[in-house]
Amino acid sequence: MVAAQDGHGGAYHRLLGEMSEWLTRYFQRRLPPGEVDDAVQETLLAVHRRRHTYDPQYPLAPWLAAIAKNKWVDQLRSLGRRPLGELTDEMAVGDHEASVVSSSVLATLLDQLRPAQAQAILLVKVQGYSVEDASAQIGLSPSAVKMNIHRGLQRLTAIIEKAPDVE
Repeated sequence: MVAAQDGHGGAYHRLLGEMSEWLTRYFQRRLPPGEVDDAVQETLLAVHRRRHTYDPQYPLAPWLAAIAKNKWVDQLRSLGRRPLGELTDEMAVGDHEASVVSSSVLATLLDQLRPAQAQAILLVKVQGYSVEDASAQIGLSPSAVKMNIHRGLQRLTAIIEKAPDVE
């Protein structure tokens, strides 16, 4: 950044490239996919306009992060002000038969397990809870939750392997 402030074009180009990569990762964790590129470009423009405010005595990352945070907040405000599109009668709706069948098959399989095993698998593997969160919800230790998941999955594997192939 110091070289860029001194007018070195190559350094400035490299700096913007590295900032762009970091900003892309930053915004991908915080914004919907369609908003990431806009946020990156807005932030790079802000960096360009404010590059004279950077003090080389301090690290560059916190300076960039502060600008990125402000642009992130601006982007969120912009998203909140956008009108929602009207739903039309012609909107296509996908066939949900496969998901209904899968859900039914999963419920049938989980019914064949011990309740603690079924609940642990449902919370951690299906609903995405962490082992610690599932442990708090079920009232078992994290190691007991892991054991129930492991044994339950072994049991499910055995049940599925014994079942005849059905299309």
